[in-house]
Amino acid sequence: MKEIILIKNGELALKGLNRNSFEDKLIKNMKIRLADLGKFTFTKSQSTIMIDSEDEDIDLDDAADRLSKVFGIAALSRACVCEKDFDCIKTAAVSYLEEQLEDARTFKVEAKRSDKKFPMKSPEICREAGGYILSKFHHLKVDVHNPDIIVTIEVREQYAFIHGNRIKGAGGMPTGTSGRAAVLISGGIDSPVAAYMMAKRGIELCAVHFASPPYTSELAEMKVMELLKRVAKYSGTITTYVVPFTKIQEQIRNLCPEEYFTIIMRRIMMIVSEKIAQGQNCSALITGESVGQVASQTIYALACTDCVVNMPVFRPCIGMDKEEIISISRKIDTFETSIQPYEDCCTVFTPRHPKTRPHLDDVVRAQSKIEDLDQLIDEAVKNAKKVIIK
Repeated sequence: MKEIILIKNGELALKGLNRNSFEDKLIKNMKIRLADLGKFTFTKSQSTIMIDSEDEDIDLDDAADRLSKVFGIAALSRACVCEKDFDCIKTAAVSYLEEQLEDARTFKVEAKRSDKKFPMKSPEICREAGGYILSKFHHLKVDVHNPDIIVTIEVREQYAFIHGNRIKGAGGMPTGTSGRAAVLISGGIDSPVAAYMMAKRGIELCAVHFASPPYTSELAEMKVMELLKRVAKYSGTITTYVVPFTKIQEQIRNLCPEEYFTIIMRRIMMIVSEKIAQGQNCSALITGESVGQVASQTIYALACTDCVVNMPVFRPCIGMDKEEIISISRKIDTFETSIQPYEDCCTVFTPRHPKTRPHLDDVVRAQSKIEDLDQLIDEAVKNAKKVIIK
């Protein structure tokens, strides 16, 4: 029995004259995600993309799992293909979904008849197919409101497709349809979630991580790379830059007032990230900050950091509390990695009493104590290590 995967693209159906470009980008992203599994053909038809494997040995379970993490897909289904003959359709439904129907207690049948030349209308298909299923599975009952399984029959131009319950997709917009941005990634819980949330809106990611050996360890950097790998399962490839930050942090510690350590560090991180972002054709920066979560994330501190860059700064976690952020991190499987006890440079030289209501003039005056700061920044950008995360 021939099997295919049906993709429902959800939000893309609302697009106007440029809808095809969004769908083409989605197909390109799916091809990349499935490339090492084998050869597939992709066909667009009426808000649905049909994926047909050219090799019978391809693992469709693996393919479906990968596709469920591709942004732009609202739902997907593994479906069997049969002739547009009702006798074939009803027997195929029982045969293809036998295991699921055996395990279920209730069911309903839904029918979609795109081919209006098919002799039976949708209500008739539902009624007759439902009756046939009941004759084969006597334990089943019909429940049109909350069934254990929905048997869907789609009659299209060339064939009929039959499938059970849909697999929920990642939603959002296809990665790369909304431009490119650089995320400041730490080893914490928040920044991987911020990266995921912006990728979901179609933004292609690159990443900037700051390392301060010997104050931060190689294990801390490995932890960040693992976090990015988990985000990349949704976003696709992430070009990452690991910036050597030790000299700058030591200058901050030695020359600046302690209460301004964190905010000056954040300002310099933003400057470095903007320079890298410009070289990567990015149009924005992304951070995982949430208002009031820590001292450097008050609105006064955020205003002092934003003003050092010309790019917009996206903060998708800005109005979320920690439990909401943790919930998403568990969903995307970054939480357990994030809580591993390897400190990043944000925790190096943490002030005992950080300034929560800094005035910009005072911050600029404190930062000006760092000698040759522009040279240090250029050196950090030049020496950043490039890593491709897939």
